Amino acid sequence: MTDAPKIPGQHQDSMPAHECNMDPAPDFMPRHPGVGKLKGKVALITGGDSGIGRAVSVLFAREGAKVAIAYFNEDRDAEETKRLVEAEGSQALLIPGDLAIKDHATAAVEKTVAGFGQLDILINNAAMQWIDEDLTELSEERLRRTMDSNVMSYFFCTQAALPHLKKGDCIINTTSVNAFKGNASLISYSTTRGASLAFSRSMSANLVEKGIRVNAVAPGPIWTPFIPGSMPADMVEDFGSDVPMGRAGQPWEVATAYLFLASSDGSYFTGQTLHPNGGMIVGA
Repeated sequence: MTDAPKIPGQHQDSMPAHECNMDPAPDFMPRHPGVGKLKGKVALITGGDSGIGRAVSVLFAREGAKVAIAYFNEDRDAEETKRLVEAEGSQALLIPGDLAIKDHATAAVEKTVAGFGQLDILINNAAMQWIDEDLTELSEERLRRTMDSNVMSYFFCTQAALPHLKKGDCIINTTSVNAFKGNASLISYSTTRGASLAFSRSMSANLVEKGIRVNAVAPGPIWTPFIPGSMPADMVEDFGSDVPMGRAGQPWEVATAYLFLASSDGSYFTGQTLHPNGGMIVGA
């Protein structure tokens, strides 16, 4: 495909980075009118302030869900996502803080239930990544931070959510194409995404008798704050052009996978992974 917007070289010295500073802005808006697929549902979306999380928040709101948005410290992005959710006629609750701290992860779930009266959908999506091409130079601090953010927060949020989930509810975990094919420049990140994949499959088996579905989404190269926040400008330029479709994906193109798995459309799916990755063929 050749109609994708050109991505110029750029870099942000922060992780998480900020969607409000990206050029071009990611495309997160849903393409179709809502039909009430999530009417009456409440979703807690971690990392819901920007990128894929923002697109999921807005799409879920359009389909009738109330949305709790847990995020680290990107207040400006989070406020914009809240505005977008409310523009869809729904309600949003912002919950800032570090989900790698168990007490905060528990509090995020409790605030969701206190604010909206229930919890039906947990989206474990918050994560961080850094380039680490040379394992010998990867610091213990950076490694532990990546593991805490991308693995421990998923455990903590799920632990806190389970007492509130019932038959028919669901958990969706973000993993990555890199969990399947590996990535020489993202060793620690890819490892954590492998963990979230195994966590999804294990929890699906653990919860199937309770009627709680657990699935995963494994995005490929998607234009989100992850990219300028973790990569040097020369790697960001024309990001995603090496996949079969010849372009990076946009967040709205990934959000639809989460909606499918969260709604009754995905009622026969558990322990599975959807792959919005621009045509890369990987093991399922």
